[in-house]
Amino acid sequence: MFNEICIYEAKIDKQDEIEALMKEVAEFYMTQPGVIDVRYIKRTHRQKDFNAVKEGEPPIRLTRYVEKVTYALYLVVEDEEAHARLAKPGIEMFYKRWTRCLITMPKIILGENVV
Repeated sequence: MFNEICIYEAKIDKQDEIEALMKEVAEFYMTQPGVIDVRYIKRTHRQKDFNAVKEGEPPIRLTRYVEKVTYALYLVVEDEEAHARLAKPGIEMFYKRWTRCLITMPKIILGENVV
């Protein structure tokens, strides 16, 4: 399996637009050959500190966003070729709408499963 993880920093006033776009992109990706899973995640919690983690305390829900909202994409495809086949139409269809919502270009991690 081949994985892509993207971290997006979106404009606060574009949350509804980007979340609707994420739903559309996920639905499109799931119809493509070689796609195993697509998940978008919104950062809604944070840890108090490392000691709280060691003590087993639950994370703290965010009550407001300052300057940006963070999202992540977790995409699993069969192999690098499936990823390449998916990337081109995805960019052609959605790139302009994505860039309107983002503060910076996404951070992208690509790689194979270890475990």
